[in-house]
Amino acid sequence: MNRMAEIGVTISHAVEQPEPRHATAEEASLLGIQKAALVTHIRRTYYSEDGRPVETADIVVPAAHCEIVYEIPINR
Repeated sequence: MNRMAEIGVTISHAVEQPEPRHATAEEASLLGIQKAALVTHIRRTYYSEDGRPVETADIVVPAAHCEIVYEIPINR
């Protein structure tokens, strides 16, 4: 998150909410997939150290073209 650091914002964490659904006609056209094909819609929000949401993104990926894997560190 270098671009945030350049404006004095330190990112503490991000939250992603993946949701399977069917592609809209526009998404299908842009992604080169069939209308109503399965996609994964990911809503991502970055938070600053003080808990403010500072950036959001809506990401749509064809379900047949990707695998979503999360690694979660366990602090002891």
